[in-house]
Amino acid sequence: MMGYYVLIGAIMLISWYVSSTLKKKFKKYSKQHLQNGMSGAEIAKQMLEDHGINDVKVISTPGQLTDHYDPRKKTVNLSESVYNQRNAASAAVAAHEVGHAVQHAKAYSWLTMRSQLVPVVQVAANYSQWVIFGGLILFTMVSAGVGQIVLLAGIIMFGMGTLFSFITLPVEYDASNRALAWLKNENIVTSNEYKDSEDALKWAARTYVVAAIGSLATLLYFIMIYLGRD
Repeated sequence: MMGYYVLIGAIMLISWYVSSTLKKKFKKYSKQHLQNGMSGAEIAKQMLEDHGINDVKVISTPGQLTDHYDPRKKTVNLSESVYNQRNAASAAVAAHEVGHAVQHAKAYSWLTMRSQLVPVVQVAANYSQWVIFGGLILFTMVSAGVGQIVLLAGIIMFGMGTLFSFITLPVEYDASNRALAWLKNENIVTSNEYKDSEDALKWAARTYVVAAIGSLATLLYFIMIYLGRD
């Protein structure tokens, strides 16, 4: 099991590095104002219009890093800073979130699959580790047979969350690709601003990669425990 703890420690270190670098990148690019003077909200609205999407609203949401697309309400939710600011970072984030709206409008298969998993994953994420620990306790103190069944159920639940994290990867990368292509093709940003936007989205995507790997490593650890108990 020592190998697992070393792996998790390495993943945590990488996660910290990626998160720290992402914050530094966005802080840097937030100081570089766009030559066209467009705010994040204006960029989002323009991208929606250019893709012929008229039933999605762009709204401001409190907090930082709270930007997301809500397919149920059909809203592009931009954090207050992204909504109002006029820089490379806000342009990248706004276009990325509209990228999800474009995916929704075009019935992008990976987004559809992820949306279908959301209700299941929400339950699994809240209870999987409790079920796993409950299974371990039952195995040790009550009944090995019952404990193994409960443990396996918990692992399956956790596995749903891991699957969700990997399905999220193509969704996020595709949204960024759509955003960057539009920013470039419509001359929304200059060549230097494009490089900044591309770099910001690249580091944002890496946070999802690290999270997916961390979830897989933990899932494999739980499976090893199960097989060891079997």
